[in-house]
Amino acid sequence: MDINFNYVHVTASERLEDFTSKRLEKLKQRYDWIVRAEVFIKKENTSSPETGMICEIKLSAPGQNVFASSNEKNFETAIAATIEDIKRQLQKKKEKMTTH
Repeated sequence: MDINFNYVHVTASERLEDFTSKRLEKLKQRYDWIVRAEVFIKKENTSSPETGMICEIKLSAPGQNVFASSNEKNFETAIAATIEDIKRQLQKKKEKMTTH
């Protein structure tokens, strides 16, 4: 699987890339039809200390692409929440694929 990282208002972080890549590789092992992942790491100025670190992930797969986004207090939490959302979407997509 090809993983592209994009940083918006954040400096590139090898630690975040490793953290995200490991989790996406687990998804790839489970759902082998995933082709590519686009990961966006963004920092947004907010008045709340509980938000502002955003992770968006778009997966290219057969049919419709899968997209999820999370806005949390740190990037690790945002990445974990986004991947959980994607996991749910992929499970639903897999169920639809097997029923047809």
